[in-house]
Amino acid sequence: MELKQAIESRRSIRVYKKEPLPLSDLKEMVRLGRLAPSVANSQPWKFVIVTNKKLLDDMARKVAMQLEDIPASKSRAAQNVKSQVEWFATFFQDAPALIALAMEDYESVLEKGVNMDHDDINRLRNYPDIQSAGACIQNMLLAAVDMDYGACWLSAPMMAKEPLREMLGLEEKYKLIAFVAVGKPEKIPAKKTARDIDEMIKVIE
Repeated sequence: MELKQAIESRRSIRVYKKEPLPLSDLKEMVRLGRLAPSVANSQPWKFVIVTNKKLLDDMARKVAMQLEDIPASKSRAAQNVKSQVEWFATFFQDAPALIALAMEDYESVLEKGVNMDHDDINRLRNYPDIQSAGACIQNMLLAAVDMDYGACWLSAPMMAKEPLREMLGLEEKYKLIAFVAVGKPEKIPAKKTARDIDEMIKVIE
C-alpha cells in the first residue's frame, strides 16, 4: 500500500473481530513505530504488547474505577457522559491486542549547560518527548492499516496510568504515555468530513 493511501484509509477502529493477531505482525508494528524521530535521537521507547484477556479486563476495570472517582456535575446528562467516556476509555479490553507505549526521560543537551531541571527544559521546549510519542504512535497506526488491521490511539485510560504501569510490570523510570488497540476491524467507519485545507493554512512569502 502506498503511504498516501494508508494515510487516507486510516480510521479509528474500536470494534474488532475476535481473531487473534500473529505476534510477528504486532512486533512489526512496534518496529515501525520505533523508527519515528525522537527528541535528541534518544529513542526512549518501551513497548508492552498485551494479548492476555484477563489482564485486559483487569486494566479496563481499573480505568473504570478511576473514572468513578472523578466528581460528576449535578446535571441530568452527567451520568450519560460518564458512561460514554467509560466506554471510550475501556473498549480496549475487547481488542485482540493492545500495545502500550511508555517512555523514559531523555537527557537534553541544555541540561548540561544551563541551570534548569529536566521538567523546566521540557516545558520550555513544548514537550518534545510527547511530540516524539505522537510520531511513534502515528507510525504504528499507519503500519496497522498497511497490514490490513484496524487500530485506535487511546489516551483516556491514562487517567489510571500509575496503576496501569504497575500492572504492565514497567519499571518506575518509564512513564506510561498511551495505548494503541489493534485488531481486524468488525466494520470500517465512514470517512469523517474534513475541514477545508485552506482554512488551516497560512502562507508567508
